[in-house]
Amino acid sequence: MPDPINSSAKEAPACPGPQPHQSGPTRFKVPRGAVDTHAHVIGLPPDYPFMPGRSYTPPEATARDYIAMLDATGMTYGVLTQVSVHGTDNRLMADTLRAHRQRLRGIAVIPLDCPEKERAALKEAGVVGLRINVLYGGGIGFEQVESYASLCREMGWHLQFLVDARQLPELASRLSKLPVPFLIDHMGHFPTTSGIENEGFRTLMSLVRDGAWVRLSGAYRNTVEGPPYRDTIPFAHNLVAAAPDRCVWGSDWPHVANWGVMMGVSDLLDLLADWVPDSTLRNRILVDNPQRLFGFPPVP
Repeated sequence: MPDPINSSAKEAPACPGPQPHQSGPTRFKVPRGAVDTHAHVIGLPPDYPFMPGRSYTPPEATARDYIAMLDATGMTYGVLTQVSVHGTDNRLMADTLRAHRQRLRGIAVIPLDCPEKERAALKEAGVVGLRINVLYGGGIGFEQVESYASLCREMGWHLQFLVDARQLPELASRLSKLPVPFLIDHMGHFPTTSGIENEGFRTLMSLVRDGAWVRLSGAYRNTVEGPPYRDTIPFAHNLVAAAPDRCVWGSDWPHVANWGVMMGVSDLLDLLADWVPDSTLRNRILVDNPQRLFGFPPVP
């Protein structure tokens, strides 16, 4: 798999789409009110142009297919994250949110000079946070994180970071001072061969203990062994132990920039049974925690 940090923007290799048919886990029943906190919808040019500096070229991932995935896997709610290949063009994501106001929330990517009217429209559509992506071309970098945090505080939003945990030691002091809640994606998005004693993972653990949120996701991105991703289990166990009330789960559908085995969402949910064996705690991570962070109403 190409290194997302060093991929040439000119190459932008094509990546495959997800499995066409999805299903729920076989090892536990998804609880009512569960939230898949991370997925993407993707349009195609010319209606939805791709960024020239992107790291990959994905197939289309329609709103209809996304909702079908949520239904098939038993998810009550979903959170869409603006995909990097569309840059700061949030139109498709925002339109999908508007079409499913009660069911979806969104994480946008915007320039700092985004007009107030546009920010208000995103919030009205269901956007509850912004993403800073320092790994894949087309995202917004870390240079102006404090300014983005101030913007989030003004809007009542939180920040999410797609960052390799090995970069965290040099970033931690800035992150710890942010005036808004923030989340680290994909358990730090770094290879399991680095180990739980790696300085970057230790820094991630420290941030999480001190109040950061973390997404239990991206096993196929972090694994070195491959399916069924058992080498990711110690990392999840440590993060859950550090902050059981600030862990959430995400499918990362449609699994862009994945040139390896294309798993189903059911495989990732079954892995969650190993990451979080206790059913009460697992329900907290699937239901209570994300409902609180993303502002979903409890299900009667």
